[in-house]
Amino acid sequence: MSAPQDDYTPGADSIEGASGADTTQNDYKSRTGQSHIPVQNDEAPVEDPIDPNNADSDEQLARDDTDAIDQGNIVDERTRGATKNYREPGDEEGLPGPEDGSSRVAGGPN
Repeated sequence: MSAPQDDYTPGADSIEGASGADTTQNDYKSRTGQSHIPVQNDEAPVEDPIDPNNADSDEQLARDDTDAIDQGNIVDERTRGATKNYREPGDEEGLPGPEDGSSRVAGGPN
């Protein structure tokens, strides 16, 4: 029986052979008349809308916050103007009456 490392050759597999920085795979690139969805090749320049000089600045973070937060969804009051529609309980409400005997002290006067 052979050891597992005997059959392994680094770089012989297609995945490991394609792991360098200079690799280009244009197999997926659209060919004329073949696909309706255009796919560009690896060498095509990509427009980057982010300015690297201002991307990590406090001004950009403030602009991002104002763009992301919809001020119309923020409620100023806690109750949103609703009136209370409940009745406050009384001092004795929910407590057992004197005939219940639950507040009687054992051994004390009745």
